[in-house]
Amino acid sequence: MRYKPDWPEARERLRALWEGSLLDRPCIAVLAPSGGNVVEPRLPAAIEDYWLRPDWLVPSALARLENTWWGGEAVPSVLLMSGWIVSLGGKPRFSMDTIWFDTFSVDLGGPSPFRYDPDDAWSKKHEAAYMALVDAAGKDDFLVGQPCLLPANDLLSMHMGTDAFLLALVEHPDWMREAIARGARDLLRARLGLRDLILDRHEFWYGNAGWMPFWAPEPYMATQSDVSCMLSPRMFDAFVLPELEVYGNEFGALWYHLDGGNARQHLPRLLLLPYVRVIQYTPAPGEPPNGPAHLDFYREIQEAGKIVHIDLPKENIEPLVRRLDPALLMLQTGCGSIDEGQSLLDSARRWI
Repeated sequence: MRYKPDWPEARERLRALWEGSLLDRPCIAVLAPSGGNVVEPRLPAAIEDYWLRPDWLVPSALARLENTWWGGEAVPSVLLMSGWIVSLGGKPRFSMDTIWFDTFSVDLGGPSPFRYDPDDAWSKKHEAAYMALVDAAGKDDFLVGQPCLLPANDLLSMHMGTDAFLLALVEHPDWMREAIARGARDLLRARLGLRDLILDRHEFWYGNAGWMPFWAPEPYMATQSDVSCMLSPRMFDAFVLPELEVYGNEFGALWYHLDGGNARQHLPRLLLLPYVRVIQYTPAPGEPPNGPAHLDFYREIQEAGKIVHIDLPKENIEPLVRRLDPALLMLQTGCGSIDEGQSLLDSARRWI
């Protein structure tokens, strides 16, 4: 791996993590400035180009990779967030911070309009950007991973609008259940189509890249349900679980992003799913950051044999390593320098 000369050692720790065992220390991904001075290209004038234009995305990504120290189990990677535009027929809107969608009304007496079209303009633009990054990564320079696609349940809530989506779950449950399940199958088809394009070209074809990069010794898929913070456990079982089954049956293992305290009510159900192997938690605004304040929550995950994957301040790492099972921890943090990051990794060996 071009940007990580110690990748063989990191790979063995990550392999041990996946197997629930521990080598010399827990898995900790540390990002720090590398001291590189590669200048990023100027921002394009059009906001859409910021997300999608290959001749800006690739040099920008390569500059960030070069200017970052990927310490410990940090995997050099690039998040192509424009995967969101593979959105089952939605019309995206772009800002410098995010991508959102125009809402539209849906005839709940007719067929679902939420379908994947590989030949639509947005799918083609995403494919071009994705393949440009794969070409830049080559066989194994850095991790590109699976495209960053949203799940059907979240996409439908965005396209319909939250109020209309929630009301439809109550008033038209059968239609919504089938629309979400069909959307999930379509998104799986999109993933598999892109996978087939890169499978023989890029070693790191699976996994989530960018904001929470993760490597496992076998294929898995990352997913979520942010809208589940507004669903009861019964509704989660009815509308979200079938989508998870689609992905779990295909990939065998899932990395699940749990977003905020209101979604924690679904943890007991998630922990019963054999294909959920990793729980990644992001505290909501107003909650304490990942760290000692959530110890009981992390213990519940680990007691079910699942891996806890969290981004946290560096000062919160020691108390977690000392008080949790280090064999089921994947921690990510940032440091101000390589020396500071290396010192953190060295200290972690003394905490277990």
